[in-house]
Amino acid sequence: MRDTSGKTPIWQAIADALRSDLAEGKYAPGDKLPTEAGLAKRFGVNRHTVRHGISALVEEGLIRTRRGSGAFVAATPTDYPIGQRVRFHENLIAAGRRPDKRILQVEERSATTGEAKALQIAPGDPVCVYHGLSLADGQPIAVFESLFPLGRLTGIEEALHQTSSVTEALRLVGISDYTRASTRLTAVRATATHALHLQVSEGDPLLKSSGVNVDQAGTAVEFGRTWFAGDRVTLTLENERPPPV
Repeated sequence: MRDTSGKTPIWQAIADALRSDLAEGKYAPGDKLPTEAGLAKRFGVNRHTVRHGISALVEEGLIRTRRGSGAFVAATPTDYPIGQRVRFHENLIAAGRRPDKRILQVEERSATTGEAKALQIAPGDPVCVYHGLSLADGQPIAVFESLFPLGRLTGIEEALHQTSSVTEALRLVGISDYTRASTRLTAVRATATHALHLQVSEGDPLLKSSGVNVDQAGTAVEFGRTWFAGDRVTLTLENERPPPV
């Protein structure tokens, strides 16, 4: 409620000042705001008043808060198409974002029963697993793992060490093109590890995508699982267009 005495309530003045900071670009999307204690010192008020001002910006969608982590500038969700041709770099560039990937780990292990079924191999067969972090404009938006059948893709592990791009790594081992054969979307909660990489709180909502990519002969070349930060990505399903005549 607004004060009808003609004076601007202190919490509203704080909200106005922070709103101006955002408009002037002092804080970019995804940036963490100063702590309540820091803002209270800046404005010469108590933390309760600061909290009131921040709550007003949360209601406007300008700020989002994470329990135990603080307040952050809300980012406009990135449109991420899910269709027959899913390409991380192309998707983000089309959305006007700067794409980047970080390799967390590349390892060799045995395929589980579910992974083997997806990749059309036998349980226990060796797979190369690429663990990574996807970023848009420097902000983490997804944690992913991609599994490749080693018996079918000789040299894929070395290729992944040369490039963070799955498309380029597959090209280096002879897969010139691939398409998405299936996609499964589910809602999950962030684990402690997901929270660490995505800079969210444990238990926050994530969107999990599981998909199988196949080569031009229809043979599985990748089984991928991706956990998207729920408030940073809008997954869109694309209708496939027939190839040009």
